[in-house]
Amino acid sequence: MLIEIENVSKVYRMGENEVHALRQVNLSVDRGASVAIVGPSGSGKSTLMNIIGCLDTPSSGNYRLDGTLVSRMNDDALAAVRNRQIGFVFQTFNLLPRQSALENVALPLLYAGVSRRERREMALEALRKVDLADRAHHKPAELSGGQRQRVAIARALVNRPSILLADEPTGNLDQKVGREIIALFRRLNEQEGVTLILVTHDREIAQNARRQVEIIDGAIVSDRGQ
Repeated sequence: MLIEIENVSKVYRMGENEVHALRQVNLSVDRGASVAIVGPSGSGKSTLMNIIGCLDTPSSGNYRLDGTLVSRMNDDALAAVRNRQIGFVFQTFNLLPRQSALENVALPLLYAGVSRRERREMALEALRKVDLADRAHHKPAELSGGQRQRVAIARALVNRPSILLADEPTGNLDQKVGREIIALFRRLNEQEGVTLILVTHDREIAQNARRQVEIIDGAIVSDRGQ
């Protein structure tokens, strides 16, 4: 089992108030799975994604990633997991405007200490996977919204992670381009074997994953598919 979430709760304290973002959540995800976490705004789906991505920690309960208890990892180990095992794709692309597509994609490799020549080769390979190698030297302002999101996906893939986490990845795209991006995720999951976890409020987009997990008020209310 790649991801094991056991009785996880998350409580945020805001002054004297407590906000229960997650309530006793249990979720297991196999390697190579395709899962959509769907729910309305404020349901806790992004909090769950942040815990899966080791960007946040549970208030209670356990999270095991590939058999390792995440709460026992030190800061260096967590940083290594985020950089090498998990690829993140966000709604807002988060690209550096003065850097080319190739330089944006290669950035995680720079942090990982990969040589310049190898960074270039691996970044080009990632851009080929998203059908954007011909735009490698274009800056974000010279690319369409869909192309910028493809660059962001290539950056998430460049370290060959085992998990791809996508948080509302079509939120800033029109419907046609959004469908193209979702089709790309499906291809990466089916052909590359990347474990895909897609967070969305849109049920139609969620149907593109083989499994749909619905979360409302911090609790999983349904789990459909395989």
